[in-house]
Order: sequence, then structure tokens, then C-alpha cells
Amino acid sequence: MRIWAIGDIHLDHTKEKAMGIFGDHWKDHDEKIYRAWMEKVKEDDLVLIPGDISWALKWEEAQKDLEFIDELPGKKILSKGNHDYWWSGMKKMESKNWKSIKFLQNNSFFTEDGIGIFGTRGWIASDTDNFTEQDLKIKKREVLRLGLSFESMKEKCKKKIVMIHYPPFQQDFSGNEFTDMMEREEVDICIYGHLHGDGHRYVLEEERKGVNYICVAADYINFSPIRLEV
Repeated sequence: MRIWAIGDIHLDHTKEKAMGIFGDHWKDHDEKIYRAWMEKVKEDDLVLIPGDISWALKWEEAQKDLEFIDELPGKKILSKGNHDYWWSGMKKMESKNWKSIKFLQNNSFFTEDGIGIFGTRGWIASDTDNFTEQDLKIKKREVLRLGLSFESMKEKCKKKIVMIHYPPFQQDFSGNEFTDMMEREEVDICIYGHLHGDGHRYVLEEERKGVNYICVAADYINFSPIRLEV
């Protein structure tokens, strides 16, 4: 089994949410993703999608975008992004009996190859301008959710991968509660997205204290899933 990753696919079956504000390269980005996915991903592969999956505002409105993902080759694990307003309770989301989709929130997944998949949404860095007490409250909750994800795993993993939507470090690239936890848990790979256009200046891709950080925002990886070396 091969593992791929792509975030921020921003699907919109209504075609009402134009992504052109982020540049001309976003034109027909869903078609670019589809073509690349079909060329690369096989049925027995796993694809990780760390957030900003659909522009839908409600669960019912997200169905067609999720069905599009469900029909693509491979198994998929989805986690929440800041624009996934449609995201609902786990019981409701799983009641659809998807063929190939699983949802990651306060839980974890153990692959047949002994790889553990963990994650949470994350939040903006505390050194962001105008970071508020409310932001701090949300960030602490997201750190707690990452901890719950790790605690949910009972098996011994050969490798550990974390999916997080927001970059898990400060804007000055120093560490924080997320990176500290991943280091303690001996995570091998952390994938993240969220950054578009000028935001790519905040991309960090390197190995730190055993954790390999990889940005998988769709436009950063040319709308083509990248293979994780595990």
C-alpha cells in the first residue's frame, strides 16, 4: 500500500466559489486534481486529505463533493479544515456508509502496514497579529484533540503520520505545543496545508527532531497528490 497526500482541494460542485482570487493556476483546479489522482493513485492506496475539502456550508450540501472523493481510486482519510463548515458529528458523517472515506477527529487509524494516522485541525499561530484570547482557547482545544488522537491508538506503530490543517509551528518557524507533542510521540511525518499564494512564504519543509514536516496544500504541490515515503 502506498500513501499519498493532498490538502485544500476546495471542491465546489455548484461552481459558485471561484478560486481565481488565489491566482490563475487555480482555474479548473478540480479537473487538475482529478487527472493527477487518476494517473497516480491505485485502488489499494491510501490518500490523506488534511482539511478544506469542500466549500459547502451544510452537511447535506457537501454530499456531492464527498461522493466525488468516494468514487476516486484508493481509500481516503479526511480531517477538518477551517473552511469545512459542513463538518458534522462523527455519527452523522459515518452513517452514510462511504465505500472509501473515513473521518479523523479525536480518533486514529492503523494501517495494514503498521502505520498510525493521527491528527486534528490545528489553529493559527500565537505569534500571528491580533491573536486573541478566543484564539488561545481554540488552540488549546485543538492541542487536546491531537492528544486524544494519540491516546486512541492501542497498537504499536512502525511509523506515525500526523494530519493537521494549519501549519503546526509559529510564523517565525519556532516550535509550539503541537510540535512539542509530536516530538514526544515520536511522529515520523507531519503533513499540513492551509497556505496559499503569498502564504507560501510561511511554508516549512524539513526534518526537525525526527519529525519530517511536509506542506501538501493543493496549489503548493501543483494540484497533484504527493507520495509519502514511509
